[in-house]
Amino acid sequence: METQGPNGSLQKQSLPPKNYGITKPISLAGPSEADIQRNTELEQFLIESGLYESKEEAAKREEVLGHISEIVKSWVKQLTRQRGYTDQMVEEANAVIFTFGSYRLGVHGPGADIDTLCVGPSYVNREEDFFIILHDILAEMEEVTELQPVPDAHVPVMRFKFQGISIDLLYASISLLVVPDDLDISHESVLPNVDEQTVRSLNGCRVADEILKLVPNVEHFRMTLRCLEFWAKRRGVYSNVTGFLGGLNWALLVARVCQLYPNAVPSMLVSRFFRVYTQWRWPNPVMLCSIEEGELGFPVWDPRKNPQDRFHHMPIITPAYPCMNSSYNVSLSTLRVMMEQFQFGNRICVEIEQNKSQWSALFEPHLFFEAYRNYLQVDIVSADADDLLAWKGWVESRLRQLTLKIERDTNGMLQCHPYPNEYVDTSKQFQHCAFFMGLQRKEGVSGLEGQQFDIRGTVDEFRQEISMYMYWKPGMDIYVSHVCRRQLPAFVFPDGYRRPSIIEASKPADWKNL
Repeated sequence: METQGPNGSLQKQSLPPKNYGITKPISLAGPSEADIQRNTELEQFLIESGLYESKEEAAKREEVLGHISEIVKSWVKQLTRQRGYTDQMVEEANAVIFTFGSYRLGVHGPGADIDTLCVGPSYVNREEDFFIILHDILAEMEEVTELQPVPDAHVPVMRFKFQGISIDLLYASISLLVVPDDLDISHESVLPNVDEQTVRSLNGCRVADEILKLVPNVEHFRMTLRCLEFWAKRRGVYSNVTGFLGGLNWALLVARVCQLYPNAVPSMLVSRFFRVYTQWRWPNPVMLCSIEEGELGFPVWDPRKNPQDRFHHMPIITPAYPCMNSSYNVSLSTLRVMMEQFQFGNRICVEIEQNKSQWSALFEPHLFFEAYRNYLQVDIVSADADDLLAWKGWVESRLRQLTLKIERDTNGMLQCHPYPNEYVDTSKQFQHCAFFMGLQRKEGVSGLEGQQFDIRGTVDEFRQEISMYMYWKPGMDIYVSHVCRRQLPAFVFPDGYRRPSIIEASKPADWKNL
């Protein structure tokens, strides 16, 4: 933009910087030479850590998505013909595949699953057409393995591998007789006359697109998110289902930091991420844009109107209508664990900026099995591998409830740290996997002052609820036991190697002595 100066000469005038988000930036500062050097080192570390897929794998993913697109188009045409529609309708009948999650955001790594959404016409439903007819079509294909329908999930999903690539497939039926190939699902016109499960299914794609529009620099956002997702997995806090944060939650947290530091490079953004979130006053929400009410009547996150929204501990709000809290699974216990890990990250980043640490120190694995004296071991067994896949998925989706029940029954005095990793005892003759939870008294509650915790009733109630699984088969079982650190099974340690404990528990495990 040019303006005329007092002497008649033309002068360049810089435009005011664009604001991203609902507040002004914290800093407009760009990188120093030292920041650029640290950024180069961080990028090199991520490459050496194997976070980027090869061109061959990228091409195979595209090929697999093409196959899935052909399958769903053929499936919809078949249903259209069977329902007696005209030949022209059969010709025009269509379904469209969209991606969302890490793949759509451009941050997926080697071996990651592809989150996909199939959008179909109004006369093709989820309950029978998708979960029965399409399921049976996929089950007959030799390219498809590990097919696992989860129709009762918060967002119903069909999981499978296609030529070895993991796929999570959702379905949304919209109020159109013919779905055009160039359908724009970012527009609210796709939302009328659909149920809330369909809205949730559509919103994965819509939210990913909004995030990419709302960050100042997409490439900086991608590298920072790649880095922080890797960090979260190494530190044991990447898992939506267990009550921590999943890919969408991490993307929204990173995007907000990008808005607050619009000119920062990824090495700076990683450091600022920990600085911002160690100081964040939860339950104040993280939002990338203001919440719009919309005209379609879907509920949006609003603790003033919705009593249930007041109980969310770590609200991270999605930017597409209807705006929802993406982190409703977080409990007081998992929030405490994440805040401890943010403090760790902040401390290491300060040391890196002072040249006292390398980037590798930030990604040191969390030594979960050294952190507590007491653990809960949840063993899951079944008759065969397919049964274990389904049974494990059900139990894992309910583990968060065990955390909440322990918090409830001990008035928050006994804190629970569910660990997202699963472990397998290969010495067993049957199909098996195990999950673990760390247990500790709330700080300031000593064994002498407070009562002993007996959570047998809590565990029994949890086992009772687990047994209500509608697809239960003989051989599916679950065992929950209390183990002290020195009694932890060898299969949880790499190669059976047990690290020396810092503090050894002195008594055998006892339900009544937690």
